[in-house]
Amino acid sequence: MAGRASGSIFGLAYGDALGKPTEFLDMRRIEKRYGPGGPREPEGDPALVTDDTQMGLAVGEGLLDALDDPPFTPDLITPIWRRRFIDWARSPDNNRAPGTTCLQAIGELARGRPWTEATIVGSKGCGANMRVTPLGLAPGLTDEQRSGAAQLQAALTHGHPTGLAASELTAYAVWWLREGLVAPEELPRALRERCHAQRTNYHERWLGGLWRRSGAPTPQEFIARGWDECLAALDRLEAALAAADRDADPCAVTGGGWIAEEALATALLCFLLFPDDPVAAIRRGAASSGDSDSIACLAGAFAGAHLGMDAWPADWATRIEYADRLARLGRAWD
Repeated sequence: MAGRASGSIFGLAYGDALGKPTEFLDMRRIEKRYGPGGPREPEGDPALVTDDTQMGLAVGEGLLDALDDPPFTPDLITPIWRRRFIDWARSPDNNRAPGTTCLQAIGELARGRPWTEATIVGSKGCGANMRVTPLGLAPGLTDEQRSGAAQLQAALTHGHPTGLAASELTAYAVWWLREGLVAPEELPRALRERCHAQRTNYHERWLGGLWRRSGAPTPQEFIARGWDECLAALDRLEAALAAADRDADPCAVTGGGWIAEEALATALLCFLLFPDDPVAAIRRGAASSGDSDSIACLAGAFAGAHLGMDAWPADWATRIEYADRLARLGRAWD
């Protein structure tokens, strides 16, 4: 299908905008305000997004800069992302309830601390993987580059191994769907296999000595914890898919999405309940009791990577915030 990169990056923004007004509402209040299906379309013109899309753009535009100056290495991309993150933190548009971990870590980056000291090593918040979609869209990366960079962009702020592993899984889910390598119904199995295959693979070239701050005895034991926690989240995903209740709060089994592995699992649930209906997928994410914007944005990234740009309502593209920047990334990678 045409326009899968555009479909994914715009889908991220659409889900983010749809979930923005419901992020801090419980199910009763969402249903009272919007009905049982949640918001029907992004509100406003422009339809405003949150820090999820803003930081996704920071990762994506930094990646474009780096890929224009090969070879793609951690030494090249780290200062680019550092600058992009600091610019985001200082922007007047950074007024969308940004995460404490991101602000604290980026504040330390702005003071010049090495990122391995600036990162919040105990945090696995969903800010680690809400912004990783561009790593699943960029063609031409080796497996080592895609994995290492997906983990690095998370590690700049969220140093917990589960944030790293969940970010890699999110990037690969997007990549596999965008390339047609894995059918939607096969995603849980493929992601589980990757967890097992990568369980003790610590990307030292990309992560340096980050593991030492955790107190883990070895880098392998450090990263294995992240993969194990992601496997547990995939167990919950498969239990929720077995029930296949499209009307239930998606957070009930897979979690509220405030932490990285739950954001991945609950977003996948929303997508896999509606694999051929991207609007229904992000509506399900927005009508949830958890971190609705992050869940819906990842569900939109998955759905758009699978179905392409034409699957979304055409008029949404003309009024989503940052449409020109989203379109630039989509054009670069379609």
